[in-house]
Amino acid sequence: MARYTGPKTKIARKFGEAIFGEDKSFEKKNYPPGQHGNNRRRGKKSEYAIQLAEKQKAKYTYGILERQFRNMFKKATASHGITGEVLLQLCESRLDNVVYRMGIAPTRSAARQLVSHRHIIVNGEKVNIPSYQLKAGDKVGVREKSKSLEAIENSLANTSHVYEWITWDNDVKQGTYVSIPQRIQIPEKINEQFIVELYSK
Repeated sequence: MARYTGPKTKIARKFGEAIFGEDKSFEKKNYPPGQHGNNRRRGKKSEYAIQLAEKQKAKYTYGILERQFRNMFKKATASHGITGEVLLQLCESRLDNVVYRMGIAPTRSAARQLVSHRHIIVNGEKVNIPSYQLKAGDKVGVREKSKSLEAIENSLANTSHVYEWITWDNDVKQGTYVSIPQRIQIPEKINEQFIVELYSK
């Protein structure tokens, strides 16, 4: 399965925010990467550069590669509603993202690994496809044999996020994807309009 495996702090520094979650290295060097760091003169970015950066930020945030992201954009374009919002809703509806939002995994890449290794069930069935699109009402839980995994226990113990569109029952280690989140409920700092403008050229 193709995915980005390079240095994450460098990417986070490029966008000026810790898009992969808490990062001590980013906190120490929260300026763009490069030999001259903050001293390098950076000219005004073109409209295209701003739009491209926003698309790249969204792709890295959700861990999606270009072809898959472009296909999601086509799907969003064909859907009813505002294209940019629908695109983000499709990203949020991915199984790996919901596993991360529920607190089962500390990061999206860790969530992707749990899904790939068959630790996650959807509506009682094992699903090992991280990009699986959930529908409102779907139940997502930890497989019975995996409930005692230390990584899952630690992640659930340290999570403090509560999202209006997701419920979680820690006793049975199962949650419900109650509804597709509205744009205002999605916490990611992404300007989806720039992505729409870029792909519409």
